[in-house]
Amino acid sequence: MNTTTIPEPTALPLTMADGARAELLCVAPDGVPQAAVYWLPAMGVAAKHYLPLAAALAARGVAVALHEWRGIGSSSLRAGRRCDWGYRALLETDVSVGMAAMRAHWPQARPWLGGHSLGGQLACLYAALHPDQATGIALVASGSPYWRRFRRGALIGLGYVLAPMLAGLLGHLPGRRIGFGGNEARGVTADWARSGRRGRYAAAGMAVDFEQRLAALELPLLALRLRDDWLGPAASLDWLLGKLPRASRRHELVTPDELGGQPADHFGWMKAPDAMAARIAGWIAAHDTAFSVARCPGP
Repeated sequence: MNTTTIPEPTALPLTMADGARAELLCVAPDGVPQAAVYWLPAMGVAAKHYLPLAAALAARGVAVALHEWRGIGSSSLRAGRRCDWGYRALLETDVSVGMAAMRAHWPQARPWLGGHSLGGQLACLYAALHPDQATGIALVASGSPYWRRFRRGALIGLGYVLAPMLAGLLGHLPGRRIGFGGNEARGVTADWARSGRRGRYAAAGMAVDFEQRLAALELPLLALRLRDDWLGPAASLDWLLGKLPRASRRHELVTPDELGGQPADHFGWMKAPDAMAARIAGWIAAHDTAFSVARCPGP
């Protein structure tokens, strides 16, 4: 069970180049943080729902900045027929602005990326574009959406065909009504569904070869998989990790015994995040120690 007291976060107002606004929720440990994680939520999940995780990490000395997805929570935008965006806006505009704000807020802290589900995937894509902006990447309940890596994959693949059609018809994907994600923009739906159909990452309007960039990425990576997570099965995570052959990968399984009675599934861990925080903080501390030794070798 999570017993960490959740401190009041500092809300940093962000304004993007196109005028979109959102708040970056920052939770700091006592003292001056030496490590700060920029956390990307799952599809359709507001930043505030990760405050227990941020508090648990802060209790272990790690600062956390919680990203707000465009169209969700504190974002000034809502997806609709006249308001659309895709991965390009999320990666090139929103995450870039948020990362810069975190570095300015905690200039002495080494920056790390982390993410849940789709947030983990986009953390990898952002790191592939900007490998010098992060010390490493922590993934929780993440993996590629490629339909061939899931049980009942044919049904999931059909969903990747129908979702963009539904979003085009209604002006957005009504995730709240269909029980998956939030109300997502047509562009995000199209980029996500394309990766689910093809097993490769691409973003409309971006000429970059993500697969090539991922293959060249050499950052440390921690992948935490939940034992009973049908949305993030082992095969899905393996497909994503296979795109990162040069990363220093650490893959761990989390069981219900570690979650205080909560199910070890895609979202259950969020109610008892201490085990995740302990693993992430321990992994960061180990790399920070190695970093310090490398910079300050003995005589």
